[in-house]
Amino acid sequence: MSISRRGFLVGLPLMLAGCASTVPEANYAALPNEEFPLKAVALDRIKPELRRQEVAYETAHPAGTVVVDTPARRAYYVLGEGRAIRYGVGVGRAGLALAGNAYVGRKAEWPSWTPTLNMQRREARYRKLAGGVPGGPNNPLGARAMYLYRNGNDTHFRIHGTNQPESIGLAMSSGCIRMMNHDVIDLYERVKVGARVVVIQA
Repeated sequence: MSISRRGFLVGLPLMLAGCASTVPEANYAALPNEEFPLKAVALDRIKPELRRQEVAYETAHPAGTVVVDTPARRAYYVLGEGRAIRYGVGVGRAGLALAGNAYVGRKAEWPSWTPTLNMQRREARYRKLAGGVPGGPNNPLGARAMYLYRNGNDTHFRIHGTNQPESIGLAMSSGCIRMMNHDVIDLYERVKVGARVVVIQA
């Protein structure tokens, strides 16, 4: 069956739409089935460069690796064959950030949170939370957390969601890697326990 040039050109936008790597509206739609339902995120509140999308990404790291580019405020889930899912992230303030290799030691949905002893020593506000904060929309770890380990030991650094989406793209956390709740849920579903995490610092 032949296709006319006019027919091809008319159908081209539909073909390209079918090949698009992301549909941002769907990426940030409401998630009513969550333990704590999440509303849709207005796209005009997320800078285009911070929105989740599949991108070209050449790396020697194998598929399944998470690479956090701290200076660029980006995280990549390596798909292989020169592709990755890119996410905007918030990172630690100067001197409070993880660097180098780790792995995902465990994962949790709507996790509870207790400030580390170092955080409690640094700031009085954290000492008031020494008993922990239950999981939920007001928890600083957000909808998901992936706990980073080295040599069988918890580093106390996490990749997690946040109830402060305005912090994405900034360096203001106590060292952990923050993501939009919608994005951390997506990454959580992709990442396996034991997956390698590489954190690049400037």
